[in-house]
Amino acid sequence: MKLQQMYSLTRKAIDDFQMIEENDCIALGISGGKDSMALLYILAGLRKFYPKKFTLIGVTIDLGFDNLNLTKIQESCDDLNVPYEIIKTDIADIIFHQRKESSPCSLCAKMRKGALNDAMKKHGCNKVAYAHHKDDVVDTMMLSLLYEGRFHSFLPVTYLDRSEITVIRPFLYVNERDIIGFINKYQVPIVKSPCPVDKKTKREYVKNLIRSINEENPDARERMFTAVMRGLYGKE
Repeated sequence: MKLQQMYSLTRKAIDDFQMIEENDCIALGISGGKDSMALLYILAGLRKFYPKKFTLIGVTIDLGFDNLNLTKIQESCDDLNVPYEIIKTDIADIIFHQRKESSPCSLCAKMRKGALNDAMKKHGCNKVAYAHHKDDVVDTMMLSLLYEGRFHSFLPVTYLDRSEITVIRPFLYVNERDIIGFINKYQVPIVKSPCPVDKKTKREYVKNLIRSINEENPDARERMFTAVMRGLYGKE
């Protein structure tokens, strides 16, 4: 997908759900994967011409894996003039060695969010941008249906009372395939996840399930997204 198209879809989501207000200080959680790296490039560019001025800070939560190289992220942030901080933690050791969690994803997510919130407070950020995209909306809905028995997905904008932080998801209207195309077209560097359970989770199972359903029923994923938009977001 071309840069202008990415800007257009991202801005539409931001405008539709009023994600950005004047003088917001937004932290971007950067894992180094395709989604967060694409969002880094798009928000850094959007910052130049969006009518409401905002600042952007990149933050990576280093889980403590020995084979993680964040040089590419640092270089990208430097090129884009985005301040960048690496928060070093022992999350990997706690989860995989001390606690030996059989299902580590939930605890890992909680600990990462806690570390990210601490970093945001230090920098005076009032919002955090997550790189969840259109496919993630549908995947989360299906996960909720299968494993929780309810129709649910994450919201475009979520205010967290305890931390007084607002979560925004500017890639709400962007398909995963478009992010992949953008990354390839503009040769955006990515960092492979060192997590030993990467691609082995329930979410990955659901992604493959929906992919199979969509192959047999063209546009099924799009109809699922429409159902979420109407049922949860109140949007057509």
